[in-house]
Amino acid sequence: MSLVRSFVAVDIENFDVVRRIEVVQRELLRLGLEIKLVERENLHITLRFLGEIPQSRINDVVKAIAGIKMSRFQIKLRGIGVFPDLARPRVLWIGVSDGVEELKRLAAAVREAVDRFAESEEDREFVAHLTVGRIKSGRNVEKLQEFVTRYADVDFGVVTVDKIKLKKSVLTPRGPIYTDLFVQPLT
Repeated sequence: MSLVRSFVAVDIENFDVVRRIEVVQRELLRLGLEIKLVERENLHITLRFLGEIPQSRINDVVKAIAGIKMSRFQIKLRGIGVFPDLARPRVLWIGVSDGVEELKRLAAAVREAVDRFAESEEDREFVAHLTVGRIKSGRNVEKLQEFVTRYADVDFGVVTVDKIKLKKSVLTPRGPIYTDLFVQPLT
């Protein structure tokens, strides 16, 4: 049985927003952190991670996503933070300041449509964020703390959410490779 590691997401495709994110990522590299940055083509907001699901269920997931009817909307990306906290940072993210409620409604609609096909139940509440890096160690964590404080209110720009995508993820030593399996436009 062939398994497909997959998730449903909103890609960040606004060139100006991506460019601003890359400027910040370059600055991060100069801090001497052990961090794996998310490549520009992989920048996305995950609505539901499905995990390793049987290839035979992909069509069911596609049909479920195709049934989601929502209007397009805009989100504003603003501020930088970390999960779980500044003492033990593991994920560096950019927050969503405007359009959060619409994004939460979209995530809820996606979860309702596809949860039954996922590898495991989602017990965490949806938190609107864009992962921009994964921190591998506590090296130079004090520099990261200063960086997060300095960028806490920085505006990255507005992104139009006009489609959601079912994506396949293949993990490689150099990082994940994502492929769009299905795109559902929002009206």
